[in-house]
Amino acid sequence: MLDKVLHDFLVIWATIDPIGTMALFAALTAKLPADRRRKTAFKTVGYAAIVLIGAIVIGQLLLTAMGISLLSFQVAGGIILFLFGLQMIFAEDVQQGDVESQHDISVFPLAIPATASPGAILAVILITDNHIYSVQEQVISAITMLVVLLITLLLLLLSERILKVIGVGGASILTRIMGLILAALSVEFVMEALGVAKWVANN
Repeated sequence: MLDKVLHDFLVIWATIDPIGTMALFAALTAKLPADRRRKTAFKTVGYAAIVLIGAIVIGQLLLTAMGISLLSFQVAGGIILFLFGLQMIFAEDVQQGDVESQHDISVFPLAIPATASPGAILAVILITDNHIYSVQEQVISAITMLVVLLITLLLLLLSERILKVIGVGGASILTRIMGLILAALSVEFVMEALGVAKWVANN
């Protein structure tokens, strides 16, 4: 049982990537006031938890019922993530008022697809496979996921200190760097789903 807990923790940590999420959060909330930044952090983790718990409970059944493969879901998520990465790279610097008038960034892209990424959703579905694991094992996997999300929340709340150090100019640079990283990560999602990475490695 301990081996599964450790395995699940490492898999969920790698797919949620709390440190990468913290960097993205710091870049996107740089122009927000401190109180709204904290609220956004809690909402981000809350929404991500709802999505991932939903994936554990009904994700496998829902995708099967709709005839959607997990790989197709991963490709779609990768494409969406790529488009947002491009938007971050080429975005114009905006004033604080403009940021506040935009859509709720705690939903997109912070909760989905940054925290509850296609990889994370795929991972929690696989590590709680109804055909392989008992209900007790699935509950333990869900608790492990919540622990990772709690750590993610703590890191998001600490991002305020990062913003104080790098300033507005540094945040603008960080935004574009994270956009490039997200674009590259999205390509990895698609390549992994299509098996392109293995094909390239064999040639």
